[in-house]
Amino acid sequence: MNKPASLLPVDHAVKLDRLAETAVRVGLNLRKGQEVVLTAPVEALDLARRVTEHAYRAGASLVTVILGDEQQALARYRYGADDSFDTAPGWLYEGMAKAFKAGAARMAIYGEDPMLLAGEDPEKVARANRARSKAYSPALELIAGFDINWTILGAATPAWARCVYPDEPADRALEKLWDAIFSASRVIGPDPAGEWAAHNAKLAERTGALNARRFHALHFKGPGTDLTVGLADGHEWVGGASEAKNGIVCNANIPTEEVFTTPHKDRVSGFVRATKPLSYNGALIQDIEVRFENSRIVDARARTGQDVLRRVLETDEGAARLGEVALVPFSSPISQSGLLFFNTLFDENAASHIALGQAYSKCFVDGGKMSEDELRARGANRSLIHIDWMIGSSEIDVDGLDTDGGRTPVMRKGEFTL
Repeated sequence: MNKPASLLPVDHAVKLDRLAETAVRVGLNLRKGQEVVLTAPVEALDLARRVTEHAYRAGASLVTVILGDEQQALARYRYGADDSFDTAPGWLYEGMAKAFKAGAARMAIYGEDPMLLAGEDPEKVARANRARSKAYSPALELIAGFDINWTILGAATPAWARCVYPDEPADRALEKLWDAIFSASRVIGPDPAGEWAAHNAKLAERTGALNARRFHALHFKGPGTDLTVGLADGHEWVGGASEAKNGIVCNANIPTEEVFTTPHKDRVSGFVRATKPLSYNGALIQDIEVRFENSRIVDARARTGQDVLRRVLETDEGAARLGEVALVPFSSPISQSGLLFFNTLFDENAASHIALGQAYSKCFVDGGKMSEDELRARGANRSLIHIDWMIGSSEIDVDGLDTDGGRTPVMRKGEFTL
């Protein structure tokens, strides 16, 4: 359970309320009359209740909250029948997809224990993830395609806090993680909406500069990395606030420091080394190194979690190809905090990164009007997964490559030069 409010700093409740309001009004930019589908861990019930209140204040017609409990999830791995790991609640995800098609907004509060499944059978974890991905596909397609306004935010939980601050007493670790989340989410000041508006404007400047150049590819160079990522035909850089197909401008991630676009699934070559661990569904994958051949990962190694990584890459045909490339300066606030969050929502905003799997249609000029076949013809990857992992640092340089072989510095030692 979270530390009782009476034992937390006086301003904790104020910041928690600001986070909830920011998630509703900046993250979702909720419209009057919209429904909201909200998922959250049970430990984040206080935040979920505040989000619900602010959603109704903003005019929500209905807020449906689905709570998850990690201890119940763990019980499945310890006591569930073997064949149960090939099943998932398709009825639930079909219902979510139906809600999204009817105009509902989606919000997710993350606070998972990064090490929850570290001691469980990797084969069972992979099977359960694959079954869930297949069942979730109808809803995920609407999210990945930005048919709706959606957002994700973080909530400190005791298990997560132990991973980030292993040497601190439990209460102090939880308090420090909440403070880190509030800071990264830009809610510690009196005007979070104003701060987000200024931040979105800065990200828009970066996407504008990249879109003006229309590079054919990006080249990442640094220790353990010599990677060329071809960019999809008609790609578009996006970052910060962007418009969903329903016409609502939302911030999909709170926090966010990235600008990103779609790689061409058939134009990736070279090798790359991860600069931060990847926490994936309760398993920690450290020191990832991969090599691409014919644009697919053909050799993948990791110091820990290699079996999990291998099974991820075997999810489907698109799992070993790229669906996103993102640039983040080493000077980003999350990077400068010096923290490893063991949570992709935060860690991906500390470093440039790539993502295995599904591409976003929003990262194409007029992508929202294209069919799946048209997107694929332009280089968009398709997969049941979308997993970001970090490859940027203060030692990584990035160049933009033109079709005629011209080369333009984009980042030097992890900082934008374009």
